[in-house]
Amino acid sequence: MATITAETVKTLREQSGAGVMECKRALEETGGDIEKAAALLKERGQAAAAKRAGRVANEGQIASYIHTGGKIGVLIEVNCETDFVARTDEFQRLVRDLAIQVAGLRPTWTTVDAIPAATLEAKRAELMASDTVQAKPEPVRAQIVDGQLKKWFSEVVLVEQPFRDQDRTVGQLIVEAIARTGENIKVRRFVRFELGEEM
Repeated sequence: MATITAETVKTLREQSGAGVMECKRALEETGGDIEKAAALLKERGQAAAAKRAGRVANEGQIASYIHTGGKIGVLIEVNCETDFVARTDEFQRLVRDLAIQVAGLRPTWTTVDAIPAATLEAKRAELMASDTVQAKPEPVRAQIVDGQLKKWFSEVVLVEQPFRDQDRTVGQLIVEAIARTGENIKVRRFVRFELGEEM
């Protein structure tokens, strides 16, 4: 069995944000391999987030973000289960990161489920009618449209967007925060203002 040093635990903790004992157990289970331990912690975090998804989240924070120059502004409501978590630096940092994401990438909806059914069906019909899709054999058209819808979601749905220039989505960022805080976290709503838009 590999010897687990305090330095290794500290390194894993900085990477994952998990607790000391969780990191130590993950390292013991993976024979001291930091990469495997990080993957294990991530998997456990997603499982924990799935368990918490049904819990009521009616505390949280409404925050504003005004982009440099004062031409773009965002109001966002992010909910958690307790005011204790809502007051933590980590939660407030998450809310600010989400507000900056909304300012920069202009999502329209918080989740795929928030897209009105009529809008989704209209987009699906538009993609299916395109010349590119119609040029393909009929059996693969639906798969192509599903792939194009997934790409569209990554542009217009907040939790499906890539977070900054990282290999994770905003949804994965939220799941990681759920794993660290032990509470359900949801983006309830947001509004983005840009000077002079729709005039």
